[in-house]
Amino acid sequence: MNKQREALRLILTTDMSNRMIGRTVHLSHNTVKRYRDRAQEIDLDIPTLVKMNDTEIEGVLKSKRFRVESKFMPDWTAAHKEMQIRGMTLQILWEEYCLANPDHAYSYSQFTYYYRQYLGKLDLTMRIDHRAGEMIYVDFAGRTLSYFDLKLNKKIQAQIFVGVPGCSDYAFVYAVKSQSIPDWIEAHNQMFSYFGGTPQIIVPDNLKSAVTRPGSEPELNRTYLEMAKHYQVVIIPARVRRPQDKSKAELTVKLAYRWIYAKLRHQQFFSIKELNEAIAELLKLFNERPFKRLPGCRRSRFEELDKPLFKPLPAEPFEFSEWTSAHKIGPDYHMRVRDHYYSVPHALVGSKVEARVTINIVELFHRGLRVASHPRNQVIGGHTTNPDHQPKAHRRYAEQTPELIMKWARSIGLAAEAVFQHQFDTRPHALIAVRACAPLQNLAKHYGHKRFEMACNRAQQIGSLTTKSVRSILQRGLDDTSEEQVPVQVNLPLHDNLRGSEYYATGGQ
Repeated sequence: MNKQREALRLILTTDMSNRMIGRTVHLSHNTVKRYRDRAQEIDLDIPTLVKMNDTEIEGVLKSKRFRVESKFMPDWTAAHKEMQIRGMTLQILWEEYCLANPDHAYSYSQFTYYYRQYLGKLDLTMRIDHRAGEMIYVDFAGRTLSYFDLKLNKKIQAQIFVGVPGCSDYAFVYAVKSQSIPDWIEAHNQMFSYFGGTPQIIVPDNLKSAVTRPGSEPELNRTYLEMAKHYQVVIIPARVRRPQDKSKAELTVKLAYRWIYAKLRHQQFFSIKELNEAIAELLKLFNERPFKRLPGCRRSRFEELDKPLFKPLPAEPFEFSEWTSAHKIGPDYHMRVRDHYYSVPHALVGSKVEARVTINIVELFHRGLRVASHPRNQVIGGHTTNPDHQPKAHRRYAEQTPELIMKWARSIGLAAEAVFQHQFDTRPHALIAVRACAPLQNLAKHYGHKRFEMACNRAQQIGSLTTKSVRSILQRGLDDTSEEQVPVQVNLPLHDNLRGSEYYATGGQ
């Protein structure tokens, strides 16, 4: 029984004294007297009292400025939907409400009071003020669903990933093989594709795939943080042991148990793909079920509120990658990544470099900047070297292979090719021949390719294709065949001091 209402009823309908009314409704006679004075002041009558609710009666008795008049109640369902719009406030809604009928509108304090009363009558998941397009809550369900792997001949327990926007409750449910970081990332890719966009904030739990170190300042998994940058979202993990921070995900998991798990309990699946197809069918029905206390369903609310404010997806989904810890680069300027060695610029010897590994690419970073990128190589113990990363001396030495040397000699001319080929033909091993070719290459660079080719041609004419002959020809200038040669004197002039063959035939007589 409302004591104030009953006291006013007795004051207006009976001749009972204040003390008698007080004893009847268990109030002091002074309080009853104050109620009587207030009723006379505002000319309160029984028809008006009957139409008043308890809050209005309390306002009548406490506020001298309160006047009993007919007020029109706002459409709280429409007002609540408007509150989901980003930037909307109750002050704006109240001002628009007053413009419609200012003489019969509630004050701002009453407006906010009745709105809170309306929120209290909704489902628990609707009581938190969620902005459209702002947050998506993600988590793994505690219970698993199974499928039978025919190749492994055993039952596999699949982990169930759940994602739900805070405003519309439009649920996403997806089965993955584990809670590892690759499956965690793949589930997010599938979720963003399902929603057709991305929110401002993702709220995950503190599992290892999301948070490597929880606390007041949580440290996010490097790959998960990179995914967030790719999709331009912010990750704000729930506090440790604070399930209310992700109550949306918790409730969606509970509903998934009821509307998806329960209906799949008697079905047998033979791949995770079959399992996800069955989940998708039930998920569609679940998202299209009408609300009990709100108009529409999860899908209609999502399309009306969240989806228009979601950011568009990037051209390509996020490619899963893993980061390795930083390693100090040794004197060979190579870093070991997944049992293969990849080069970095030789200037980074002694510095610490970390690697980002995808399915096809290995990227190396120093102080946050990418310093090298290589195609991923699966050869264990092998090495991948970019010639630009080598010192000049190492690069020259690396280029000294028989194939490259002969290709270089061929570019000079046929004579040069013959001289270089002679080095390989006369040496027992290619490595020895490569070393023998180095002086010839230096001669070609010092004297120029044109003179070197002519010197090699002269060496061919005299039948000596050695490095020593080519060097001698170049040093003595015998490679230049354009000048006329000095004629060789065939017949010697007569002279008394010259002895001929007859002198020696007669024994010097």
